[in-house]
Amino acid sequence: MVARDNQLDALRAIAVTMVLYSHFLAPNGSSFWGHIGVRLFFVLSGFLITRLLLEARAAAEFEAGPALRSFYIRRALRIFPPYFAVLGFVWLTNLERSSGSLAWHALYLSNFWYALRNEWTPWLLGHFWSLSIEEQFYIAWPLVVLLAPRRRVEAITIGVILLSLAYRFYWPITANPALARDLLPPASMDALALGALLACWRIRGAGLPQWMRLGWPALAAIFLAIELLVPAPADPMLEWARWALLEILPLVPLVAVVAACSAGLGGALGRVFELPPLLSLGRISYGVYLYHPILLSLAVKSQPWIPLNVSEQGPGRFLVASAATIAVASISWTVFERPLNGLKRRFPYVARRRSQARTGDAVWLGRAPSGSPDGRAALDLQRTDAQR
Repeated sequence: MVARDNQLDALRAIAVTMVLYSHFLAPNGSSFWGHIGVRLFFVLSGFLITRLLLEARAAAEFEAGPALRSFYIRRALRIFPPYFAVLGFVWLTNLERSSGSLAWHALYLSNFWYALRNEWTPWLLGHFWSLSIEEQFYIAWPLVVLLAPRRRVEAITIGVILLSLAYRFYWPITANPALARDLLPPASMDALALGALLACWRIRGAGLPQWMRLGWPALAAIFLAIELLVPAPADPMLEWARWALLEILPLVPLVAVVAACSAGLGGALGRVFELPPLLSLGRISYGVYLYHPILLSLAVKSQPWIPLNVSEQGPGRFLVASAATIAVASISWTVFERPLNGLKRRFPYVARRRSQARTGDAVWLGRAPSGSPDGRAALDLQRTDAQR
């Protein structure tokens, strides 16, 4: 279990590296690979959160109310402190000139702020759009996973995916190359829900459907061919078709990669995915994503004292801004985020009675009765919780 989750950390590292490449090195400060990195984050998040909730629901002493309360508290402990620390820093230093946008960011409505204005201004916190979509999704999704009839969760997940795909055919929004077609919540629900669907399959012991296992390399190849070889056409209908394909085609390959790493890659590739530097970057990937535009802004302001060119996209900006971002994210994780994460143990998804706690302790010591299903469930939940 630990090795499998380690490899998911490696995927986080790859995803955030795509974002850094897009914002620091790619021409014009943007690349579709950054968008793919965000989509990979969404699939990972949907998978891990849904798996955790379904494991909690399977416990003998599961109660929906305490589990929901624990979910939101634990989510707040992990996400809110560094997020609002960034907002406070930006406000105190006046790095983002539009004070009106800070209220939208604080309410996790960043995606609506940029979609309504159809421009990335002010740009400094533009990356918060993806964090807003995740939080909007997780306001409602735990209610589905923990309260809906268990046998219906998978069907609801498929319904969310289909609704998200149908959104791309809503012509009044998706016909025009405007920010709204990428930033409104339905545009990303397919990636989050596909990760959740993978968790549903994994919990009931099922693997990827055969068409996914056999078809994902072809879908990835078609995506690469369109992205690298087919320029954006001037005709609105063709431009829309290209955009829709670039959004949809990577989904199955991303799910296949997450499924493979969650099961544990073997051989040389598995050893690569367990390299310590990659795992370390994956563990601090949330901080790297949060802080990287701030460090870019500060690096540009410090250009007179930096021998490399950080004022323009290129290797100098990538090296300096990436190194500064990783350093700050590492410090943040060590002295700020990890201690707060330790508080999550006080809010378990399943609160066991005193007698069950003794059974759980006995399981850890190897003394649980072989016929004790409660003991096994307690062990599974403790291990899963510890990994988070």
